[in-house]
Amino acid sequence: MADAADVLDKTGARTDDAAGVITDARDRVDALDDRIIGLVQERMAVSAVIQKARIESGGRRVNLSREMEVLGRYRDALGKPGTSLAMTLLELCRGRI
Repeated sequence: MADAADVLDKTGARTDDAAGVITDARDRVDALDDRIIGLVQERMAVSAVIQKARIESGGRRVNLSREMEVLGRYRDALGKPGTSLAMTLLELCRGRI
């Protein structure tokens, strides 16, 4: 078990109380990250189904108007960094164009 000095050093906190808050919050962030990763993986699988259906019907792999909708949705919700996040998600789900 870690002693108080190790916990304080690991969290960057100056007090035991702050170290506890930080440790608990980091645990929650880690759990959220696990959920986000799972959702991204699910999104990738759904996107693959969409691409397959589009290609098999004679369409293109990428629908740029739909991608613009996605970019706008993330930008509206999260600001400029949302656009970068959406671009990363789109790249993960359909690859580079």
